[in-house]
Amino acid sequence: MSKEEPLIVFDKVILHYGDGAPVLKNISLSLYEKSFYFLTGASGAGKTSLMRLLYMGIKPSSGQLKICNKNVSEISSDELCELRRRIGVVFQDFNLLNHLTVLENVALPLKVTGESKKRREYQAKEILDWVGLGNCFDIFPDTLSGGQKQRVAIARAIITRPDILLADEPTGNVDEKIANKLMGLFYGMHKIGACVIVATHYRQFVDTFHYNELVLNNGFLSSNDYSTKGDS
Repeated sequence: MSKEEPLIVFDKVILHYGDGAPVLKNISLSLYEKSFYFLTGASGAGKTSLMRLLYMGIKPSSGQLKICNKNVSEISSDELCELRRRIGVVFQDFNLLNHLTVLENVALPLKVTGESKKRREYQAKEILDWVGLGNCFDIFPDTLSGGQKQRVAIARAIITRPDILLADEPTGNVDEKIANKLMGLFYGMHKIGACVIVATHYRQFVDTFHYNELVLNNGFLSSNDYSTKGDS
């Protein structure tokens, strides 16, 4: 994909559940590699729905959503699986598997892609060292603190070096010191080329880190810069 081509394009996207009123209304947006956005808005504004569209948990009710130049409403199941491998997701509730060790949790995306055990364990250890958990390989998630679990979730999300990294309220369960460390990890992914979108209600981070902001208000989206192509 050319650097000038957007990774994500929303074109007049509307989303509603069943016969209910639209949750997202006429969303138009283009995001490029090496861009970093905070997604903000009051509770019920539509942040979770927008994130679900981005990781393709749901499809638009109308309009067009393209991710990596693929129309998500038209691709096959196989293409959808392949496309999802280019997206890393950090969920607010971690979604770790407690019967697997930290190392096994982080290596899981590589197992899905068919990577050898030796290679996936090597890469998982490397990523865990990077997020500061090099001493936790054989520990099970239920023995970890909230901040440690969040870093495991981030390590799992970035092990495939995704083109797009989505984080849903990643600092909601940790203190300010850990939250700053997490932001440093997201910044690192942003600098090596990922498009990073962090949904947050924590105003202090939005005001401290001077990244672009997407603001949802009653289903409508506004932004301080719709056409950012990242910093080189």
